[in-house]
Amino acid sequence: MRIVIAGGHGKIALLLAAVLTRRGDQVHALIREPGQAADIAATGGVPVIYDMERDSPADLAAAVAGSDAVVFAAGAGAGSGAARKYAVDLHGSVQLADAAEHTGVARFVQISTMGAGSPPAAGTDEVWAAYIDAKTRAEEDLRTRDLDWTILRPGRLTDTEGNGLVTLGPPPISRDAVPRADVAATLAAILFAGNTFRRTLELVSGTDSIESAVSAIR
Repeated sequence: MRIVIAGGHGKIALLLAAVLTRRGDQVHALIREPGQAADIAATGGVPVIYDMERDSPADLAAAVAGSDAVVFAAGAGAGSGAARKYAVDLHGSVQLADAAEHTGVARFVQISTMGAGSPPAAGTDEVWAAYIDAKTRAEEDLRTRDLDWTILRPGRLTDTEGNGLVTLGPPPISRDAVPRADVAATLAAILFAGNTFRRTLELVSGTDSIESAVSAIR
């Protein structure tokens, strides 16, 4: 299968690319900086230079065309302001969904966050509130589209080693942490699992194997 990952140099995206290429999938990872290309190649993926804040929709459509699935793994990242949360976390997802629809790529997986779908807590700082609002609006946009979408909301992300044991289900589930490695493995497992299509799912560490957790979604 050919999969395009937007935000290809992110930590989860790099882990996901490695999982997918090991099982024989072809990964095209969208990155902003040519200097990131070696990291993509190290996963077995193909780097594609595309800046969603500057490059044209036609370039994005060309990158997506012919794929079996797209994954939105992009994010403005720590240290960015509210404006970039909307530019990347919201409008980046919208652009990728537009490209998927335009080119006939039905499968779309969006990495969101636990907390999306609800207003930020009172007293939340401006940047975090913008992040939650951007993720919420990106989810809402995706749900309106005639795509085979899945929204995955991980809990608090850690860089600890994954153990393949998770809790996965429709919201709400108890907020907890989850290793990025287990998020990547779960994304790989749900990518072509039809029972996860058009579902919003939350993910934290737990006691179920990833395979069992994905199979149990109804």
